[in-house]
Order: sequence, then C-alpha cells, then structure tokens
Amino acid sequence: MSALPVFAGCRILVVGDVMLDRYWFGDVHRISPEAPVPVLKVNRVDERPGGAANVARNIAALGAEATLLSVVGNDEAGLCLEKLLGQHGNLTALLHRDPSVSTIIKLRAIAQQQQLLRIDFETPPSHEVLNAALEDYRVQLPLADVVILSDYGKGGLAHIAQMIQMARDAGKPVLVDPKGEDYARYQGATLLTPNRSEFRQVAGGWRDEAELNVKAQSLRANLQLDALLVTRSEDGMSLYRADDVQHEPTHTREVFDVSGAGDTVIATLAVMLAAGADLPDAMRIANRAAGIVVGKLGTAVVSREEIVKDMEG
Repeated sequence: MSALPVFAGCRILVVGDVMLDRYWFGDVHRISPEAPVPVLKVNRVDERPGGAANVARNIAALGAEATLLSVVGNDEAGLCLEKLLGQHGNLTALLHRDPSVSTIIKLRAIAQQQQLLRIDFETPPSHEVLNAALEDYRVQLPLADVVILSDYGKGGLAHIAQMIQMARDAGKPVLVDPKGEDYARYQGATLLTPNRSEFRQVAGGWRDEAELNVKAQSLRANLQLDALLVTRSEDGMSLYRADDVQHEPTHTREVFDVSGAGDTVIATLAVMLAAGADLPDAMRIANRAAGIVVGKLGTAVVSREEIVKDMEG
C-alpha cells in the first residue's frame, strides 16, 4: 500500500464498556510512616476516555465518524466522560444513564512516569438499561459502515451474540475485541482481535509457530470467523484466514505504555475496512498505529497525519 485512504465520511458504530481513565501524576520523596508504601504528592490530575470510549476517540482522531453506544452511571464520572467525548466534533456519544451503577473508573497513580498503583471502581449495568441500548443499536446499525464491539468484560455487552447476528444479517462487518474465556458468544463475527495473552487463555500454550497456527486456525474455524488477528506485542501481528496466514513484524521503537494499544488497533482496522482496504493492508496500517501509540503515556490516540509521517519515515 503506497498511500493511506481518506477516512472522512467513514462511519463506525462502537458498542461496549466505557470507562473514565483518571491519572494522578506526582512525585515520591519518602515512604509512609504508616505502612511500607511510597507517598505520592499529587501535582497534576488528567482524565481521558477509556475502554470503548477510547476506541471511539481513536476513530475520531483518524478523521472518521464515530458513534458510541454504552452505559454510564448517573454520576460525576459519567458527566466527565460525556464532556470529554463532546470535544470531538465527529464523535456522537449515546450514553444511557443507569442510576443503579457507578461509571467505571480506572484510577492510576504515576510518579516519574512509572505506574505505582491502579484502583478500579465498577458495577455491572442493569438489564433494563442494556435492553434500551440494544434498541439504540437496532436504530444505528443501518447507518454504519463497520461495527466494533469492544468487550472489556464489564457487563455492557450482555447481548453481544444478538448484536453480531444483527450486523451480519445487515451485511455489516463486525470487529470484536474479546475478553474472558468464553469465546462462543463471538461466533460469526467478521474479525476477532485478541492479544497474545488473551488468545493463550482460550487456546492454551504453544511450543512453536506451527502449533500456534494450528490453534489459531482451529479457533477461527470453530467460531466461524472470517478472520482472526492475534496481536503479539514485540512479535508483531498475525492474521489468520481460511486460505492463508500473514504475519506483520513490529516496528522497532521505544515502548512507553501499552495501555489502550488494542483500542488503537481495532479502531484503525475498522476505518481502513470502511475506506475500502483489504484486511492485510488494514493490519499493516493498524500495526503502524499501534507502534506510534505505545510511545505515548496512558490511553492515547493516533492521527492520520502521524501514520502518514510514519509511512514516509
């Protein structure tokens, strides 16, 4: 691929678990007298959309149109998330408020660019709110070029099997970022994008590349997927389809923070497919985007301009 497609006008529907990534940055100069733990003197607080919200933010940063469908609590963190997402003109956030839950927060304490601690706040959404979200999905589906189901295992995708079936019936490619050990609910998706450890959790370990290929193709066939993409950190990415296997080596660069890299990968794949690219080309560009984003601290995004510059470099 010599040139990057134009993503303006590409429409991606993102459904999944959203969260607020909150960062406390500061300095550590002493150990607490109360317990053998460092004392962090906070000098800066940063907040960013996380989970499926970070996927949508990555789509918007690439210049495509993102519609995000999810559930938040009726609380300060939910309002904060709404406000952050509202800063992107090409991102529409349809967030159902569930007063019975708290918006998911991942709080990270960071000193000298090292994470000291992460604290999670979360409760699963109610059945009624999930049913309302499914109705929104029914309405939004015909407007999308590609669908992303971003599963963080927090309960927001209880209807995922039905959502995949609806997308396939509508002729829409559906990309799934999976979680947990039960992949049966992802059956029939166009593409599944587990990372290496997530894939190992489901398929078991492997001794060599040949055994990995057998396990990947077996999982792809059993789940009736068009393709399976395993992201493998420093070993790049591997794309498994019925007729072939393609491997894309990683672009060597300094790794600063891998959090959110999977969000960037699936967002880039979706906009590439929506722009008419084939899967191998989409994988190559997603691999470049991941290489750029791991050089940034925290959940971050990659712009189309950064990818173009990286291709020229």
